[in-house]
Amino acid sequence: MNPQFRKVALIAAALGLLLSLFLALRPQDDDTAAPATPATPTTTAATTTAPETTAPATTAEPPPATTAPTPPRLPALVRIRLEVRSAEPGLVRRFSVKEGRQVAIIVRSELSDHIHLHGYDLMADVAPGAPGTIRFTADVPGRFELELEDRGVQIAELEVRP
Repeated sequence: MNPQFRKVALIAAALGLLLSLFLALRPQDDDTAAPATPATPTTTAATTTAPETTAPATTAEPPPATTAPTPPRLPALVRIRLEVRSAEPGLVRRFSVKEGRQVAIIVRSELSDHIHLHGYDLMADVAPGAPGTIRFTADVPGRFELELEDRGVQIAELEVRP
């Protein structure tokens, strides 16, 4: 193999790896990022399940001989991210969470509308550059439709499992 080609290939691979890591690990700011401009009208979605926990404070002192019971950990937050790029009916994304979990549904849209989670009867405004967020505890099992309310277009279905 040509040594010059090998150098170029290794540099290209390293740059690709760095770019992939940057995109995967960069922080997401749900309130300020602009939606991407689509090539064709579609409805797309991405999910992220990331537990939000805080590390316990550490001290140099040993714990007392009798300790109080540890309070139960709060359920981790499940983030469901959707991007609506068209008012036309498209792919209905399906998501599933376990009952008792904290859920945040974040919708970015090129359209001004309301997102409505049926069954829980929760709504949020959504507009270009202004994502809509619905936060709740998934305490009712079943299947629930998420739609662009004014347009009557279903964009997702959420299943809450017991």
